[in-house]
Amino acid sequence: MRYFAGAREAAGVAEETVQVAPALPNGAVLASDVVDAVLSSHGRRLAQVVAACSFLLNGVAVRDRGAEVAEGDELDVLPPFAGG
Repeated sequence: MRYFAGAREAAGVAEETVQVAPALPNGAVLASDVVDAVLSSHGRRLAQVVAACSFLLNGVAVRDRGAEVAEGDELDVLPPFAGG
């Protein structure tokens, strides 16, 4: 899992490996399981940031936290960006 901007600040790390027991027959887990595991280890501050974040799974935007995540996949946490 990789964190960017405010998510990195809230997590206290730029990236980390997350171990989650497979929830699906093919050995994959749900993105929501990965996010829940991260939030349980980092606490409320990251939870507040993640509530407004979007996610990339292997570089592709995912809106469904029920998306399957396999071993070795990268899940990026992207806070909202402002520009001008």
